[in-house]
Amino acid sequence: MPMRVGLVVPHIFMQRDILPNVIFSPGKLALELADGLTKLGIEVVLFTPGEIDSQAQNITADLSLFEQELTCRGDGYLDLLKKHPLTFVTLARQVQGELVSKAYRMANDNQLDIVHVYTNEEEIAMPFASLCNKPVVFTHHDPFSFLVRYKNIMPKYAHLNWVSISYAQRVDMPADTNWVGNVYHGHSDTILTPISTPIGDYFTYFGRIIQPKGVHLAIQAVKRYNETAKVPMKLKIAGKHYGESEKNSYWEEFIVPELNEYIEYVGFIEKSIDKRNFLGNAAALLVPSIFPEPFGMVSIEALACGTPVVALNSGALSEVIEDGRTGYVIDKVINESTVLNETATVQSLAECLPRVLTIDRTDCRKAYENKFTAELMSQGYLDIYQKLSSL
Repeated sequence: MPMRVGLVVPHIFMQRDILPNVIFSPGKLALELADGLTKLGIEVVLFTPGEIDSQAQNITADLSLFEQELTCRGDGYLDLLKKHPLTFVTLARQVQGELVSKAYRMANDNQLDIVHVYTNEEEIAMPFASLCNKPVVFTHHDPFSFLVRYKNIMPKYAHLNWVSISYAQRVDMPADTNWVGNVYHGHSDTILTPISTPIGDYFTYFGRIIQPKGVHLAIQAVKRYNETAKVPMKLKIAGKHYGESEKNSYWEEFIVPELNEYIEYVGFIEKSIDKRNFLGNAAALLVPSIFPEPFGMVSIEALACGTPVVALNSGALSEVIEDGRTGYVIDKVINESTVLNETATVQSLAECLPRVLTIDRTDCRKAYENKFTAELMSQGYLDIYQKLSSL
């Protein structure tokens, strides 16, 4: 009989009508994993708040009361999140609890061999994991110390079965954490392939436009590069910004004043073909993250398109990028007071940009194929499931 895996993805964005319109990599990765495991002959039950498109069996929550509240307010899910985040989180937690309960109940009824809680809504699933008769495994998608709610509770449950998405992600967990494996992310988007003759007349930043991602550092680095370059290069910025939020002035203060003929904002890119054209024609992707990246999904999308990556040495980026072969990893310059020296760091980034133009783009594609495909990701998790089930 094939192994039966319950993949629990309780984030409220996991709905057919919402997921395509938001930046939520864990949700899209969960679908890759569900479909990849199905191809490997595993019976996957995917637990999500709303119906989702997948090859796996899909079990959903009862959203009627949540949607009744939205109707009374005249809001959609994303509207409520922006206007009343505490109300949104309260209602979302109720949905998450229902899904975790369903998964554990099915496991205890011998309908599942293993339960895999896959996104960052573990607070409900962790305390009750001991009540599940089958193995429960957890994959977290942020640094474990990224939010107060993580660092206050994660160490209490270090004895549970944890899978890291990079070895760098493990740094913030206790030394005795029960790591049962490390599985790098992967994707199976066949559209993300190299362009035969890339234009290569611009660098790019692609992702959320928030301060921890260091977009302002990319801007300053390209400006510094253009001061001495024989042929100036553009920086094309793609992604979602949050300028409409009263609590986030980053877009208005650090990005908008810099926009000109060489610093261009192109908006949010959703379709794979547009993403391929954008990444595949770039000379390089810049990933100047300041915070410890737990993985860096956009980097492997660039590699799939044959595009090299220049990144700061933040978190897992040095695991994703092979320095000197698929791009360059630049050390951040830190002052004596452990504060980032942005001027010196920008200079290091700028000095690296001429070198990245000589990277062999076929090596970038090979690195993706050898390390970051959905098939490799799915097999990695299956190996862990089989190990846990045999204990």
